Amino acid sequence: MKNSDPKTLHASNGAPVPEFGLTASTTVGPNGPIAIQDFELIDHLAHFDRERIPERVVHAKGGGAFGYFETTHDSLASICKAKLFSSVGKRCPIAMRFSTVGGESGSADTVRDPRGFAMKFYTEEGNWDLVGNNTPIFFIRDPILFPSFIHTQKREPHTHLKNDQMQWDFFSLRPEALHQVSFLYSDRGTPDGFRHMNGYGSHTYVNVNAQGETTFVKYHFKTDQGIRNLSVARASELAGSDPDYAIRDLYEAIERKDYPTWTMYIQKMTMRESQSVEFDPFDVTKVWPHKQFPLIEVGRIVLNRNPQNYFAEIEQLAFSPSHFIPGIAASRDKMLQARLFSYPDTHRHRLGVNYQQLPVNRPLFEPRTYQRDGAMCFNGNMGSLTNYFPNSVAEAPAENPEYAKPAEIGLNPLDATVIKKYSTKDNDNFTQVGAFYNKVLNDAERERLTDNLASSLVKVTEDVRNKVYPLLEKCDPHYGKRVREKVEQAAAKSQEEAEKMRDTAPLNPPRKPFKAMPPSEATLPRL
Repeated sequence: MKNSDPKTLHASNGAPVPEFGLTASTTVGPNGPIAIQDFELIDHLAHFDRERIPERVVHAKGGGAFGYFETTHDSLASICKAKLFSSVGKRCPIAMRFSTVGGESGSADTVRDPRGFAMKFYTEEGNWDLVGNNTPIFFIRDPILFPSFIHTQKREPHTHLKNDQMQWDFFSLRPEALHQVSFLYSDRGTPDGFRHMNGYGSHTYVNVNAQGETTFVKYHFKTDQGIRNLSVARASELAGSDPDYAIRDLYEAIERKDYPTWTMYIQKMTMRESQSVEFDPFDVTKVWPHKQFPLIEVGRIVLNRNPQNYFAEIEQLAFSPSHFIPGIAASRDKMLQARLFSYPDTHRHRLGVNYQQLPVNRPLFEPRTYQRDGAMCFNGNMGSLTNYFPNSVAEAPAENPEYAKPAEIGLNPLDATVIKKYSTKDNDNFTQVGAFYNKVLNDAERERLTDNLASSLVKVTEDVRNKVYPLLEKCDPHYGKRVREKVEQAAAKSQEEAEKMRDTAPLNPPRKPFKAMPPSEATLPRL
């Protein structure tokens, strides 16, 4: 029913709030105790006490917007049967969320950190989520290391402070992180807001065409606004003066109708090529060389609507790499395989088992499932439709053989041994890092990269630094040498400044040392 009196204030049960309902509590006399019968008071306080849902363990701070995806080239039609890409000019609604990774919900937008780049495509065949970052690679290739890696980006257990020592200790022991670390400490680690950075699906995915043929793909999203990054000084300044800089920049651009856009590309690789390339194409710490696997244009994303309510549309917006549509599937990328579980699992914790029913997460149509009940079920619970399968009910939904999922590609299970011992630590962790340092960056960018690394490494212990230098030298001798030189220079300068401060400090009479009482002699204040 439509609200016949929209200007009247209501309580949560729909009853009108009387005069003084939200400006005075029910009391015994003007100064007496409050009566528990005051429904408006209890209703208001009880809801307020529960306003905050758990924040995301990672990607807690972020902003988002809505718009559309438009297919501009038919380059995917031959390898992917998703109707989304079936014809040039076809559009579908999209939601996007950008974020930092390691910080809490109140942290600054401009810190050195990867940026999340998540997309939800509301297609006629269901929702497809592509959850990536602003870098084409990641720190680790085995998901069992992910909790430990994220812990190094958070706070120390005993001091509750961020500590460079934790992350560099981890990086020095897991050299596969060097590729992403080099991206992170380059200019790309502090993008100028969300509009001036690229996005990447990062993982390798499978595309299936109408004939059931499979192709491996990677997704890329190039900003049409141009790449722009913040200097170290500017990023630090904004962290103090405007910590919500990136969220504000995105919102204000859309409000003034300066709609941000990205062009979508793919790289594709055949089954035969995947077996002969010199690197593991399913390793998320590696890139596919563009000369060997060139970018192919597919379409574009346009963001043209801001959220009307941040909590409802962005905080409750839930992405999962396991949300596929026909024609798109997961590869055997180990990190992707773990994310297929982890993302929906955390949504069920944060938002509840029926998080897919929330308006911002539900598909364009009402799915017919055999899932029932659960907390916060508000879609009618499938009405009187039967809740078990298989069944003999004529109108009940049934499986559709037209949408068979692709078989796993390139694996012979008879040749595989299932065992927990295949460590990926000692794969080639250096060649592509050296290529990034020498071929992607110019001289000025290399200097800034080594400056940024040195400014962080100077804060860690010498034994950890001495493990990092040889790893960088394996990527490129000049890379390791420059970082070592700059760390030593920074350490010497820091020592010189400390000695200067000690020499110029005013002389104060020595204080009598404090003598703590043993616990047995300590007394507690009496009430």
